[in-house]
Amino acid sequence: MVTNSNWQQISKQIEQTINRPFSMTNTQVITGGCINSSYLLQSNKQSYFVKLNQAHLGKMFEAEFSGLLEIAQTNTITVPHPILYGVVEGISFLVLEFTALSATNPQSDIQLGQQLAALHKIQQPFFGWHQDNTIGSTKQLNGSTNQWLDFWQSKRLDFQLTLAEKNGYADQLIQSGKKLSESLVCFFQDSHPQPSLLHGDLWSGNTAINEQGIPIIYDPACYYGDRETDIAMTELFGGFSPNFYAAYHESFPLSSAYSTRKKLYNLYHILNHLNLFGTGYQQQAQNMIDSLLSEIA
Repeated sequence: MVTNSNWQQISKQIEQTINRPFSMTNTQVITGGCINSSYLLQSNKQSYFVKLNQAHLGKMFEAEFSGLLEIAQTNTITVPHPILYGVVEGISFLVLEFTALSATNPQSDIQLGQQLAALHKIQQPFFGWHQDNTIGSTKQLNGSTNQWLDFWQSKRLDFQLTLAEKNGYADQLIQSGKKLSESLVCFFQDSHPQPSLLHGDLWSGNTAINEQGIPIIYDPACYYGDRETDIAMTELFGGFSPNFYAAYHESFPLSSAYSTRKKLYNLYHILNHLNLFGTGYQQQAQNMIDSLLSEIA
């Protein structure tokens, strides 16, 4: 439980970081997330958005801080400005600028599609990232490699299958998942993905518009990878309009084979939900694996 002492220490670190006085006047719980506790932290002149979690999860906030900075430095798409992260008395924290958010609209959807395409045009000569991060609260392995297929197999699909096996899920899921992993090359025979800068966790709950009506994305799980993975996730839970997809495709067209690979890429997130939230996702994961295996039978 967060205490007044915690808030005083966080406020002191904010003051040291921004190099001007910050005197806390109010804290207010912000609902909506299921991984962290979130608060509005206010003084008479300034407001910040603060995420809190257990101290041992401080690396999660460090990686999110780095991801927001990396996206911001591209000048392609708006993200909340990160202020600082740290640990105080058993609590880890991340402080961001506070931005009042609203739902997207048809015009902002067009801008979001264009700006996401611009982000994906930011590339590196390797797949991965300079540090591991998290997807939800699950560790997400990164590192760097020159081979996308190897990266997706070992750092994404196999990692989630290993977690599922440790969590005791059915042999059928694990065995068919391993068979799929061994056959991944079939989905990339005519594809040569480039390492684009990805948001990494791009569902509709991580997008909005700010007070100026400008699209804003947040809660990243950044790495450099196939841009199709970001687009695939936008389709997993819905919430993105035809305007968004039309604008993205006009700016940066996708391969015709994307429609098959998107199921492979979204399997990673469904397996992660299975490992995080339980058996409600088991049949969906199995169905996706079976469908993908049927594509190569």
